Amino acid sequence: MVWYKYLYADGGIKAKTEKIKWKIRHNAGQVNLYVIALSKTPGGLLEIISTVELMQKAYPKKELFIVGLARGYETARELAAQIVLEVYAETGAFGVKEYLLSKHHGGSVRVSLCP
Repeated sequence: MVWYKYLYADGGIKAKTEKIKWKIRHNAGQVNLYVIALSKTPGGLLEIISTVELMQKAYPKKELFIVGLARGYETARELAAQIVLEVYAETGAFGVKEYLLSKHHGGSVRVSLCP
């Protein structure tokens, strides 16, 4: 699991992101919390995943590149939309994966973590 250097978080949990990240890494249950990750689906933009789902041992967490945290599914949807709109405003395109990876790596995409 890789965490985006400039992690997006809704206002209600911004101050608690380090504690939340620790809990996610250590499979501590968190109700009504969602991560926003780069999509692993070709042509996909982002995925919204419940932290309850991440607690499953068989869930492929290693492959996740998490870009956002939100409390509540609706808030996660709004945050994902905000991310997509920000990328579009900056680039004029919907290359969310490329833009965020480039920003994370300081301007040049060195490694593509998701297909």
